[in-house]
Amino acid sequence: MTEGPKLAVVGAGLIGIRHIEAIDKTAAATLACIVDPAEAGQAAARAHGVPGYLTLEEMIAAGGIDGVILATPNRLHEAGALACIDAGLPVLVEKPIATDLPGARRIVAAAEAAGVAAAVGHHRRHNPLIARAKALIDEGRLGQIASVQGTTWFMKPDSYFTTDWRRRKGAGPVYLNLIHDIDLLLHLVGPVVSVQAMESNAVRGNEVEETAVILLRFASGALGTVNVCDTAVAPWSWELTARENPAYPATSEDCYWLGGTEGSLSLPNLALWRNPATRSWWEPLSATRFPFDLTDPLILQIEQFAAVVRGEAAPLVSARDGLAALEVIEAVKNSAASGLPVALTG
Repeated sequence: MTEGPKLAVVGAGLIGIRHIEAIDKTAAATLACIVDPAEAGQAAARAHGVPGYLTLEEMIAAGGIDGVILATPNRLHEAGALACIDAGLPVLVEKPIATDLPGARRIVAAAEAAGVAAAVGHHRRHNPLIARAKALIDEGRLGQIASVQGTTWFMKPDSYFTTDWRRRKGAGPVYLNLIHDIDLLLHLVGPVVSVQAMESNAVRGNEVEETAVILLRFASGALGTVNVCDTAVAPWSWELTARENPAYPATSEDCYWLGGTEGSLSLPNLALWRNPATRSWWEPLSATRFPFDLTDPLILQIEQFAAVVRGEAAPLVSARDGLAALEVIEAVKNSAASGLPVALTG
């Protein structure tokens, strides 16, 4: 068997280490080096027996790399992605693709102009249950989707906020957590054309929001509501229901519901509700639970990115997809600040 593409992981924080572990668990790719100026990053490189570089520029100059996973702090995403694209290296940028829309658009433009693949780390799309849900929708099993609900409730403990930046604007659950949920809804239901939102910080009183309630209008005509809160003790969030990450205690609940003219789908338990005969609220309903495997989406993301690096596939989540999710998040923040609906121009 030929050796998989040699991947560099830039940033050895929590998500960077998870990418490294995912590479270790698949034969599709090889960990070539780790880039991180901190001693912890250099220690991780020594532990994995690979070179440890202090900067992305140093790694690029050394050569011998086929692709890059960029798991740096958000503010470094744009510069890092542009450096990789300029060097002709396919890059997987952790979410969000950038900290603002101009930066995200520069990444998209650079990648498309250079013909270099740029992917974004919305790893939930790689989950087999999402692939199955998307197939059910595309097969018409739900009919025309009319309404969508999403819940993202969890409790971040007081200790989480001892780090100052987590209490400041830009660090709340809209920017840090909701973008994954938005990406999935865009994937399953289609583009969003307008947003209206409200935010609150009434519980903790930090300058950053802790709760947001959002109305979405999709290009298809479907309407959606999304409620995100990081100060609610509750089992209804992707982290606590999808069993993707063992760090979170698993529950048996759902957190997304998609309602259509032929049936409704709940996720992540993948239950399809339909009338066996006549469609009517007076008729019996039946639920079908569809099987899916529980392979770690981060491993599947590495395998798909390896195919991208080899030139065998396009990114499952492209830079344009990352831009689309960030556009919705920015619209949420702008609407909450103004109290007015915000139209997305695409």
